[in-house]
Amino acid sequence: MSAAPGGVRVLLGSYLFRLRALIVLVALAVAFAALSPAFLTTGNLTILVKHVAINAILAVGMTFVILSGGIDLSVGSVAGLAGIVAGGLIHSGLVLRSFGVVVYLHTWLVILVALAAGALVGGVNGGLIAALRVPPFIATLGTLYIARGAALLISGGGTFPNLTGEPALGNTGFLSLGSGTVLGLPVPIWLMLAFAAAGVFVAHRTPFGRRVYAVGGNERAAELSGVRVPWIQFAVYVISGVCAATVGLIIAAQLAAAHPATGETFELNAIAAVVLGGTSLMGGRGSVGGTIAGAFVIGVLADGLILMGVSEFWQIVIKGLVIVLAVVLDQMQQRYMRRAAAASRS
Repeated sequence: MSAAPGGVRVLLGSYLFRLRALIVLVALAVAFAALSPAFLTTGNLTILVKHVAINAILAVGMTFVILSGGIDLSVGSVAGLAGIVAGGLIHSGLVLRSFGVVVYLHTWLVILVALAAGALVGGVNGGLIAALRVPPFIATLGTLYIARGAALLISGGGTFPNLTGEPALGNTGFLSLGSGTVLGLPVPIWLMLAFAAAGVFVAHRTPFGRRVYAVGGNERAAELSGVRVPWIQFAVYVISGVCAATVGLIIAAQLAAAHPATGETFELNAIAAVVLGGTSLMGGRGSVGGTIAGAFVIGVLADGLILMGVSEFWQIVIKGLVIVLAVVLDQMQQRYMRRAAAASRS
């Protein structure tokens, strides 16, 4: 009889661990609201959510990669490359030297080309990992440098400024991607909601999502059960590349300029959001919803520290401590889950 209360406590602890990102988010919001009157103002919350949207979209793609048992270090460079591709097409057009002409694409085509560039880098990552069995850390570290170098080559190391476009060329409207509003909400927030909803649906309501979990949980068992493991590995990196390219487009649109250094260290924020949200770095366990909560934890923490006047250097230290704490909590959660499984069998 004494085992039952202990089992209940273990199950409750396991449930609380799963909700840790949401609990921390609420605690941070309450604390910063009490410490700074400016925190809950409409203007500050709008800016906060716009900043969170960038990391959240990036982290949605990263979630699928980590759920499959991989890692993607190239997302920041892909964001920079996509921004440069779009900026170059709007600012300078597509130069066809063989024909001696310059072609200016419509804004929607510019966006599609930039997204295709992100998908291409993701496909290269997936091909290296799935077909050539290159470890994900090494493969994506290599493409991190390749994508960043490609962005520098395209731009000559400079910036593509004034991306407003010209009506006569049909390439106006790009800036609305970063600064436009729909029904009173900024477009980046709508994009975050769309990517989050799509991510939740794909992960939990489609066969593809179930296979991603299966591959991350036990790759060999998934293969024996008929899952096309290489295809799943390839697909998750393409998804990550498209998410990263979207972020690059949003930033270029917000700044009305594209710079090849855009996205540096973005991969660290994305991984931190995924881990804070409860996704295991070993794969097979986690959720897109948790990742969104993790992205908000990082955003609220950064915004609150700025409002409190905390030094930028200390902000970096605190972010690092939060990431380490998240990994420690992840290990504790795994132990709790094992104890919960044992308790449920008893």
